[in-house]
Amino acid sequence: MISNKQQATSNKQQATSNKQQLAELRPFIKWVGGKRQLLPELAKYVPEHFGTYFEPFLGGGAFLLALSPENAVINDFNSELVISWMIVRDKPEELLKQLKQHQLNHSKAYYLHLREADRDGRLENMTLVQRAARFIYMNKTGFNGLWRVNKKGQNNVPFGSYKNPNIADNDTIKTVSRYLNDVNIIITNGDFEKMIETAQTGDFVYFDPPYIPMSATSSFTAYSSDFGYDQQVRLRDVFVKLHQKGVHVMLSNSDVPLIEELYGRIEGIVIEHVSVSRTVGAMASSRKKVGEVIVHGK
Repeated sequence: MISNKQQATSNKQQATSNKQQLAELRPFIKWVGGKRQLLPELAKYVPEHFGTYFEPFLGGGAFLLALSPENAVINDFNSELVISWMIVRDKPEELLKQLKQHQLNHSKAYYLHLREADRDGRLENMTLVQRAARFIYMNKTGFNGLWRVNKKGQNNVPFGSYKNPNIADNDTIKTVSRYLNDVNIIITNGDFEKMIETAQTGDFVYFDPPYIPMSATSSFTAYSSDFGYDQQVRLRDVFVKLHQKGVHVMLSNSDVPLIEELYGRIEGIVIEHVSVSRTVGAMASSRKKVGEVIVHGK
């Protein structure tokens, strides 16, 4: 019978081994608010030992891939994103074949035609491989890597006008697929609170929710308008329960006054203030330093 401490040690050793074997794992999609810029800061607060890793707001998965845990449960409420992760794991060759077709046909007119698939009934008739390829193609060629839908769940991101988008990224997709198959990872699609119900003492949960807007008009980091104040409060309550349960918890968000209101008076919780280079505004080339926070237990 393996003890929790032995499992945690094995988990860390295997994670190190995975990193050495796979070199640097990087996301197969672009993601607004992705964590690659924040990785050096996040790394400072990773627990030395942990059991299962949980990530309820997966997105592009930059932190998951950098951490490379042996045991993990990952989740997102974006069903097209979750399908894409599953297909990268299960059918990378079929996916790449579809993406190469998209690359051959790539144009503004083709992008807009494919975008209409969630309006004209084509999406429901697509295979999961086709849906994953559509998602990745639109992510790579839509404006600034944004995935945004209207109240009807229809994508409304404009064409990105990139010169040479890497649509069929063979090496990255195969490398991520190999990692997902070499370790024990459960992929789910649902509410963040439900997916962490099995988290136990010594496990590690990282929350990367849609960020709180920096101002009333700034929402460049969010891809869902459904995650508002009430959801941020519910997330805080879940965070506290996990912390009190002995689970290692960490959260990233915007550096706004609401963070202090939500997390500033919790015993054993620290708020770290960091500065990250982000693309801001209408121009994809416009980057500036923005304030973010990392909230974690002592």
